[in-house]
Amino acid sequence: MAGCYAQRVFGSALRMTPRVVLVVLLVLLVSLASATGAEPVPQSQPQPQPSFAFYYGNDPPVELLSAYDAAVIEPESGFNPLAHALPHTTWFAYASVGEVLPSRSYYAALPKSWLVGHNEAWASRVVDQSQPGWPAFFVEHVIDPLWDRGYRGFFLDTLDSYQLAAKTDAQRAQQQAGLVAVIRAIKARHPDAKLIFNRGFEILPQVHDLAYAVAFESLFRGWDASAYRYVEVKDADRDWLLGQVRTIREQYGLPVVSIDYCAPADRACALETAAKIRALGIVPFVTDGQLQTMGIGAIEPQLRRILVVQDPQPRTDLNTTDGVRYVATPLNYLGYTIDYHDVRQPLPQGELRDRYAGIVIWLNDQVPRVGEYRAWLARQIESGMHVAIFTSFGTEMDGQFAQKLGLQTVAGKPANGTLAVESSDPQLMGFEMVPRPDPGNYVGVRVGPGSRSLLRLHSGSFTIDAAALTPWGGYVMRPFAVFELSNVDQARWVVQPMAFLRAALRLPTDAPVPDTTTENGRRLLMSHIDGDGFASRVEFRDSGGNATPQSPEYSGDPLYRMLRDIGVPTTVSLIEGEVSDEGPYRAFAPHLRAIGKNIFGLQNVEVATHTFTHPLQWMWVTGLGDAPSKEATTEGGGVANYHGLSIPIPGYQFSIDREIAGSIKFIDTQVAPPGKSVRVVLWSGDCQVPEPVLKAAYEAGVMNLNGGDTLITKSNPSWTAIAPIGVRKGRYYQVFAPNQNEELYTDLWRGPFYGFRRVLETFEMTDKPIRFKPIDVYYHMFSGTKYASMKALREVLHAVLAQPVTPVFVSDYSRNVLDWLDTSVTRDGRFWVVRNGGQLRTVRLPAGKVPDMTTASGVVGYLPGPGGTYVHLAGSEARFAVLDASAAPHVPYVAQANGRIEHFSRTGNGFAFDLRARVAPQFWLANVGACRVTQHALSAKDSLHVDVTCGS
Repeated sequence: MAGCYAQRVFGSALRMTPRVVLVVLLVLLVSLASATGAEPVPQSQPQPQPSFAFYYGNDPPVELLSAYDAAVIEPESGFNPLAHALPHTTWFAYASVGEVLPSRSYYAALPKSWLVGHNEAWASRVVDQSQPGWPAFFVEHVIDPLWDRGYRGFFLDTLDSYQLAAKTDAQRAQQQAGLVAVIRAIKARHPDAKLIFNRGFEILPQVHDLAYAVAFESLFRGWDASAYRYVEVKDADRDWLLGQVRTIREQYGLPVVSIDYCAPADRACALETAAKIRALGIVPFVTDGQLQTMGIGAIEPQLRRILVVQDPQPRTDLNTTDGVRYVATPLNYLGYTIDYHDVRQPLPQGELRDRYAGIVIWLNDQVPRVGEYRAWLARQIESGMHVAIFTSFGTEMDGQFAQKLGLQTVAGKPANGTLAVESSDPQLMGFEMVPRPDPGNYVGVRVGPGSRSLLRLHSGSFTIDAAALTPWGGYVMRPFAVFELSNVDQARWVVQPMAFLRAALRLPTDAPVPDTTTENGRRLLMSHIDGDGFASRVEFRDSGGNATPQSPEYSGDPLYRMLRDIGVPTTVSLIEGEVSDEGPYRAFAPHLRAIGKNIFGLQNVEVATHTFTHPLQWMWVTGLGDAPSKEATTEGGGVANYHGLSIPIPGYQFSIDREIAGSIKFIDTQVAPPGKSVRVVLWSGDCQVPEPVLKAAYEAGVMNLNGGDTLITKSNPSWTAIAPIGVRKGRYYQVFAPNQNEELYTDLWRGPFYGFRRVLETFEMTDKPIRFKPIDVYYHMFSGTKYASMKALREVLHAVLAQPVTPVFVSDYSRNVLDWLDTSVTRDGRFWVVRNGGQLRTVRLPAGKVPDMTTASGVVGYLPGPGGTYVHLAGSEARFAVLDASAAPHVPYVAQANGRIEHFSRTGNGFAFDLRARVAPQFWLANVGACRVTQHALSAKDSLHVDVTCGS
């Protein structure tokens, strides 16, 4: 198509085709010196140096490490680099060349004659580098397994340890030659591997061309492992190191990293030391002596994790706890992921401020080991960690404990059994219902100086503060957090949870928030079908069907026609036991599989499994929870058999592997068409899947979805009915469905069968005034059996497709969520830097703020929307400053698009991009009044290339 000016786009000059739609709107939217006086080390490379982080603890905080170019991990931490593939972060594995710990897996295979000394400080053995077989052994037993696990870099430590055993120049030369041979062997086997040398200054002349960077330890602050203490580095030692740095920079042009050590609680020491190192032109990283905490490097990413301490019922799934049901949703919206901890277990020790932006405590009863809990809480407050406490302090409030919290105990009790509100903060209290004091349920405390009462209650001279903001955080006592409406099985927030958490935890209000609801300004739309009821017969005559008494139709038949005609991207699952010849429907199972093949053959359908036998209570069947009642209800309204499985298979004993990997294999080979395979497991039953079940899905290489139970409606208008994005269980993350399915709108299929229409209320109430969720049209195969349910389903689909949405598959959304977990947000002067794996493409700014498009990189555009401004990211890294919308420059950009934008590039007089959509592509441009817009279809279906040229 020949280009046309933007002001002509609605005229005949722009030709429209059925599969490629172009819409262009003119949218006018609104360095420190060293303490020793040392001079900076000359740098031969003008470009910025890479940033480096070192973390040897368990559960590496990816949302922080992803901000760095190179992150060194202790491989025995259990970290899986393949699960966190990040384009801008190389995962380096720690690998000791000169020494070996007896605990290492390869120690047993190492010939003991190759060990020539001890390092008593670290309880390790020194390896003879001159052994001819050592390079091949090291590559085969150390490097190759780490490469296979996904590491693409190696931090080669203990390169100087040979000096503990080599006493003569000849011996030292032999050891150095052996080290060179090891390094060359690594690069010979893995040419693309990046290598960081820890010291090894003596061998650099021979192998500097194989190095990515050189590191050393203790330029200003060191760690004495034998004495277990932090030490100041002597001037002479520092001067010698700086001489080595000059040689490396001037002769080899390599980045140089100094790893220094400060006590983990001494943040001032870490900041000061990092600044001194940086002032000398050296890349800093300051951490603790064991490298177990997240240190401070050349950058300092925003903390995006919250610790929630709670007291769940024993042998129940995490999904049902108050921390998940209530706390997680507002924190997720603010951009925070959550680690949960049972207060009955030993409390987390050590420095917590390195990874947590705050602590939330939600306790319903008094805690065991009260003394340990009180001491732990006091330590967190003394360390400067902010804490928000809900419902109960977890212990009796005596004078000593109250004093530690800056509170005063109040003696006595309410007069005449009455308790009334004396004052209430109008911004934070009375959010969904007014406070209702209970004279039998209160905590007798009052705030002291420096605190602010949010809810003061009185009864005569008896006065208490039931909620307050304090210097250490804040608290809201029962029943003024969530008020239970037990008669209708609902709840209401009394406190405004988001505002309270922000204020109590001192959370920043200006940082970009990674957002899973939106892409390129449009709300995400997905749809998925749980396989329940695929063997159920259709109870009405569909005008498009061919049913006869001899050849009845099943639920999948009308659903196939609807999916074909409407074209909405849908993830469809089957229960293997329902369509298998092993199951109870073997007489017509081949016919069911044929229907499934037709559905899976549609281009707009993604293949999923709903497991083998559809377990109903996952905690029970895995032996981790208590047995349910014998009359446990299934998803479809039937009664569970005693095995807790919906589909009885003769002789079958429950197996996690058979439910997940087995059902995937069956669907891939027996139902899915060639070239298509299972991409998602949709959890069945109560969806309360424990960590071992999640692990099976991750190991099978599929995404996961379901659980959460979002069911906010006009008859239940509470944020307590909005589930969070998901929940972390050990090393794995369960992704919740954005909203609930048709069963709870049809009263578990007891009627009304058209009740799913009310899901439109849920979609509306999770979008405005705050967009908590994308849209998910989620239902079961049962919906295909009744006229009323099919009519309601069509109405819902047509209604959401008429809205400004970006249609995606469930797997797309699930990948967005996992990338949300890994996203880092870092302030660099006046700029923000956002990094991730390139799946999540949106961050949200406060309302009235916009990115400065004149200096932004990696930003496609933005659009004001519910709750703020949605910034569209071009890929895995973006850098932008933030302006008031009124000061936004008149620069062309993409305001909206209904697909994924790829290959975005900005030129001096415009920009270009590819748009790949799941439906007919559409986009809207802003500030293009003087620009020429051209587009042409790409070879891929529903894809196009766009060029925008402005000026002459």
